[in-house]
Amino acid sequence: MTAAPTRARSAGADSAGPDLAPPAANLPAGASRRSSLDLVLRARELGIVLALAVLVAVTTISNPRFLSGQSIRDILLGTAILAVLAVGQAVVVITRNIDLSVGSVLGLSAFTVGTLLRDHPGLPVLPALLIGAAVGGVCGAVNGVLVRYGNVPALVVTLGTLYVVRGITYFWAGGQQINADELPSGFLDFGNATLLGVPYLVLIALLVLVVTGVVLRNYRVGRELYAMGSSPQAARLAGISVGRRTIGAFGVSGALAGLAGVLFAARFGTIDAAAGTGYELNVVAAVVVGGVAVFGGSGSVWGAALGALLLTTIGSSLAVLEINQFWQQAIVGGLILLAIGADRLVAVRMAASLKKRGSHVS
Repeated sequence: MTAAPTRARSAGADSAGPDLAPPAANLPAGASRRSSLDLVLRARELGIVLALAVLVAVTTISNPRFLSGQSIRDILLGTAILAVLAVGQAVVVITRNIDLSVGSVLGLSAFTVGTLLRDHPGLPVLPALLIGAAVGGVCGAVNGVLVRYGNVPALVVTLGTLYVVRGITYFWAGGQQINADELPSGFLDFGNATLLGVPYLVLIALLVLVVTGVVLRNYRVGRELYAMGSSPQAARLAGISVGRRTIGAFGVSGALAGLAGVLFAARFGTIDAAAGTGYELNVVAAVVVGGVAVFGGSGSVWGAALGALLLTTIGSSLAVLEINQFWQQAIVGGLILLAIGADRLVAVRMAASLKKRGSHVS
């Protein structure tokens, strides 16, 4: 009676991506699939690094000021906010879901924290960060509950909550805007302060990236998320609480979107109800371009962070090269299509290879 769950667990783990350690009794075909996937994902991440190098070189040749200290600082600060969002999105996409509400959650969190700081100037930065993450966590948990118990696709649920949360923020703001001169100087200083030359916002993004990456790679909960993405049915047979993990994944995405909202407020100082509008496309693009498969079960937060860095650098390069910013949307859309096409091609080839090997064995 216990043989079926054991086989299911192995099947789910075999395809769980580079961050999932293989079980001791791996089947040869599964090991081959995982090894091939590792190589593909590493090649994807290496490709991003090479693309960054070429982009930076071309832009610097055109305008040497692109590598000035201020320019690099601006790119890193922009990447920090997008990377925090991308890490949370990657956790959700790994489970074969998607969260389109992150931009609206960022805006709600930013306006909430901005209002609190305006009305209570003595509020320290750390509680502000925690409050922002809590606001986002509640929104994410609502998404997870609707997906789990409503049996509605995550795409539909989060598209709906995108507009609901944005509407709540607009209703609350009532057309008002929180300006930098209304916020405590300590909070604004936090958005520009550095430690050993590295901005605090970048350090927070690195901390989020490292902690999430370690959990996904080395802890059971991370392995279970990959198993869910590989095969939800096999994950259930293996005894994994798919529903609870789904809610948890959306909760993490929401909490990190809320944290990003606080970073956004500290970075820009001026907050209105439109904060975070349009971030959804860039976040999804960063995750997909970074090698997290839209079909779930593979990828890493490290690749998602590299994708965020690439997209931020593209935006800065277009401005330096005096290319119309509307081209950025076309480039991002093209990168998404290219990444999805590459994922699909790899999946088809792997399936054909495994089928061929299976026929030889039989």
